[in-house]
Amino acid sequence: MNKPLLAALSALAIAGLGATPAVAAPQGKTAKAVSVTYAGTVSLSNCSGSVMRFPNSADSDPALVMTNGHCLETGFPDPGEVITGQSSSRSFGLLNASGSRIATLRANQVVYSTMTDTDVTIYRLTTTYAAIKSSYGISPLTVQNTHPATGTAIKVVSGYWKRTYSCNVDGFVYRLKEGGWTWKDSMRYTSACNTIGGTSGSPVIDTATGNVVAVNNTGNEDGESCTENNPCEVDESGNVTVREGINYAEETYQIPACFTTGNKLNLSASGCTLPKP
Repeated sequence: MNKPLLAALSALAIAGLGATPAVAAPQGKTAKAVSVTYAGTVSLSNCSGSVMRFPNSADSDPALVMTNGHCLETGFPDPGEVITGQSSSRSFGLLNASGSRIATLRANQVVYSTMTDTDVTIYRLTTTYAAIKSSYGISPLTVQNTHPATGTAIKVVSGYWKRTYSCNVDGFVYRLKEGGWTWKDSMRYTSACNTIGGTSGSPVIDTATGNVVAVNNTGNEDGESCTENNPCEVDESGNVTVREGINYAEETYQIPACFTTGNKLNLSASGCTLPKP
């Protein structure tokens, strides 16, 4: 996985997403339905993320920020560990459409964080979607609540680097193993999304709808099998495949079912399949 960065320059020297930093080339036809910009993305001290909402969120709800579980400021959650309701004062740089930092947002809670089955941290901010819109003209990104499809044109938008990668969904992985962690139904990119250190937590956006369909998290750097920074694919029969230089994301469609009125986490809600503490 992409190790959190200590400084921007260190991203090129330490483990990250993708073996070689490179600017991705667009692949296939570019969808014209929406214009994907940096608006609503955020930069963290070591990762990327986004201000996001669910289809049923209200403008008056506390705003949420999504990034990776391995971007958590207190360190990687252990395999099997699920963190909820942990106090936080983490800050985020809010970006506008062109990628300029226009505000600092602050969290008051880690609502949910895990690296089991998925790789996600969701923060609650000290402000609402309506207040962010009123003050800065920025709307949140919406998390799609249905499974994305192979071949979908996507963009991985990094608030940390202010860089966007364009490619397509190459397919889905039954199990993706990296070190002691295992993720389910991971999204595999086509090779054009050659993401690097600091892009962890970036929203993966469907270019036809503008919705978030996954959160960027890892890539096989050196061709090793199932080691840290070298995830391997495992199929339902236990067969292992290694794809050096290929990068991955964790889908997010299952998350909205776990949040109820007021953007409150309810892991017992009908249809919620996220791991529980």
